[in-house]
Parts: sequence; structure tokens; C-alpha cells
Amino acid sequence: MEGQGVTADPQLQHFIEIESQKQRFQQLVHQMTEVCWEKCMEKPGPKLDSRTEVCFVNCVERFIDTSQFILNRLEQTQRSRGSFSESMSE
Repeated sequence: MEGQGVTADPQLQHFIEIESQKQRFQQLVHQMTEVCWEKCMEKPGPKLDSRTEVCFVNCVERFIDTSQFILNRLEQTQRSRGSFSESMSE
């Protein structure tokens, strides 16, 4: 079996990809919670006051917007590098 490429089961690859996506999502939620908790939570209580709730909503929205901006920028960078390397190889 040496020298032969081992192909993984497509179902297994799909399962691994789904689990990886779940893990990335959980990491983002954890990171967002940590950032927004530190920024907005002054004193824990039995329920959130309206100011704290608004702070959390704004923080989460900014976090999502920032994450989306970064992903878009990375995609643009990869595309421009890809088209640059393609033109260099011609």
C-alpha cells in the first residue's frame, strides 16, 4: 500500500467538515461572548437592564460585521493573489 494515495470515505469527509464548521462556530460564539461580556456587563444581576441589553446587541452586531468584513477582505486578497499568480505563470 506504500506510494498509493488513500482516498477517504466521502461520508466521513463530509462528517469531518460539518464537525469542523460546528467547532469554528462554537469558537466564534465563545470569543464574541467573552468580548461583549467584558465590554457590557458591569454588575451581574437577575436580569439585564435595558442599557446592558442594548450594549450586548450592539456589540454582537459589530462583532458579526467585523468578522464578515475580515472574511471578505481575505477572500479578495486570495482572489487577487490567485489571478496574479495565474498571470505570472502564463
